[in-house]
Amino acid sequence: MIPTGKVFLISGVTDMRKSIDGLSLIVAETLEMDPFSESWFIFCNRTRDKLKILFWDTNGFWLYYRRLEKGTFKWPRPSEDGAIHITKQQLGWLLSG
Repeated sequence: MIPTGKVFLISGVTDMRKSIDGLSLIVAETLEMDPFSESWFIFCNRTRDKLKILFWDTNGFWLYYRRLEKGTFKWPRPSEDGAIHITKQQLGWLLSG
């Protein structure tokens, strides 16, 4: 699936035990963004080998999960904004490992 809206990296680390409700709460309350927008929100774990992508599509949430068997994702340190806008091309690079 190709994102139709903006793509945001959520800087810092996220507890990967969180699922749709927990991640959408982070987007709404911590980042003060709308989880029901067409934006994709990408979260990473402490060891930087797992990603979760949350987004809303028409009438429900999607939650993608990616785990690397080797290596780590390059991930930004925590920032004041909390969310970093990236392009769809950068998303492709990120997901390719």
